[in-house]
Amino acid sequence: MPEAKLSFAEHYHERTKYAPKTLASKSQGLDWSTQPSPYKDYKIGTVYDLKPYLTEEVQSDRDGLLASRWRRLSRLLFCSYGLTARVPTISGEAFYLRSAPSAGGLYPAEVYLISAGTPLLSAGIYNYQVRSHSLIHFWQDNHVWSGLQKACFGHPALQDSRLAIAITSVFYRSAWRYQDRAYRRIFLDTGHLLGNIELSSSIEDYQASLIGGFADEAINELLFLDKQVEGAIAIVPIVDLQDEERIGRGQESRSPLQRSANLAKGLMTALPSTTVTSYPKLADGELLGFLHQSTQISEQPNMPNMWQQLKDNQPETQNPNAEQDLDKYNFPFCTKVSTVTDSIHWGDELEMLENTILQRRSTREYSGGKLELAELKAILDFTYQPQHYTDQGIDGHPDYFDLSLIETFVAVTGVVGLEVGCYYYAPKSQELRQIRFKNFRDELHYLCLGQELGRDAGAVVFHTADLQKAVEKYGDRVYRYLHMDAGHLGQRINLAAIGLGVGVSGIAGFFDDLVNEVLGIPNDEAVLYITTLGRPR
Repeated sequence: MPEAKLSFAEHYHERTKYAPKTLASKSQGLDWSTQPSPYKDYKIGTVYDLKPYLTEEVQSDRDGLLASRWRRLSRLLFCSYGLTARVPTISGEAFYLRSAPSAGGLYPAEVYLISAGTPLLSAGIYNYQVRSHSLIHFWQDNHVWSGLQKACFGHPALQDSRLAIAITSVFYRSAWRYQDRAYRRIFLDTGHLLGNIELSSSIEDYQASLIGGFADEAINELLFLDKQVEGAIAIVPIVDLQDEERIGRGQESRSPLQRSANLAKGLMTALPSTTVTSYPKLADGELLGFLHQSTQISEQPNMPNMWQQLKDNQPETQNPNAEQDLDKYNFPFCTKVSTVTDSIHWGDELEMLENTILQRRSTREYSGGKLELAELKAILDFTYQPQHYTDQGIDGHPDYFDLSLIETFVAVTGVVGLEVGCYYYAPKSQELRQIRFKNFRDELHYLCLGQELGRDAGAVVFHTADLQKAVEKYGDRVYRYLHMDAGHLGQRINLAAIGLGVGVSGIAGFFDDLVNEVLGIPNDEAVLYITTLGRPR
């Protein structure tokens, strides 16, 4: 029987793995004079300056409503992707960090607003100008919303909203440094951004949904993108929960608008693409572009009827971990540690969460000191148990593409009260299950490409997925979904850690196969992302 041919997503993953013998050949010196700008400029359009609304000093209009709306929209964008720190460089040029982390500080994502016409934004398309914290209305069109709905196959989340965030990627910003492997990092970065949008929406009384299944070419044309260098990545419909009535935090009652928005959430956020198994022999440097083309979805005119059927059958609440296998790595002899814990309190108006988003920084050095088990439990709780935070006004059922495909392992080398070794985290059971009994500190240092963060961390979180199984479900497009979901989870880990005073740093560069070998993770689990946790030096 002939051996099944790899899908192109699987082929890409194999081709872009780092290995000790081949990493040097994949590395190349960087020409810093050719580094692409992380900003996109629009020379023509109406500019809306959002900076005055970052403070409470702006003069309100007669009833205060418009000023309040502007302030909330300004804060939403700033907390999602705004400039939050200035870093000096050797050249003397200013380098700015943003609220969402990005590999190498390259920031491949661009943020657009698509408006159907709201009290603030007339119908059309707006680009978020990060440098000036402003919106530029570069395309006015009363029909743009119907075009968005058509490109998203009539997704019901767009029926309940008048505003959507479109996230795109300028691929070369990351590929300049990371070559073909940049495709992984681009979608991890997008996941970080999605995590910020989700939480910032809760802070500012918006309801964010997520759409990953859309007609790529149609969205690219709608946004006037140059498809040779950039492409649409995700659509995030935004419902303003204050449009109908002001909702106090922690209230059990919800307006009809919010109930409608909740019903639209989780409805097929991920749609399948084709699976490409016949592809040419490609040289290094050609893999990223071919994979992105392979993951695209074309027009599917029968989708609106399916959305309606799904909406009619949608339960009132959803458990984001409903498909997780309770018995995964549930060996009778393995140590099991409950992670049930008190939730992190983010302040009466989520002010601590907002401050944490804006103050978040990737930790550069760990001291090697141990973490407390309570800290690790709280980080896992905030990341994987969002339903525990609804009483604080945080979305208890945030949209992901498909969390049932993501597995989580934790390598423990320094946590008080927790034996060293590798643990599987079972989110539905809320417990850590020990699957290997060894201190991996030296191995972690090596497989993280010699980064001391791996050696000195107290715990290292690994997100993995059975790539073959995932491709069978969603085609090659699943490669996008997996990395965005891993990045989204990674951002929640980031924020929980920073909120607790724990150091944290994500790592997207590692010796892929060594992770599986060292930790005893099955070979069919593709490693997506690593997040280190430790005591800051």
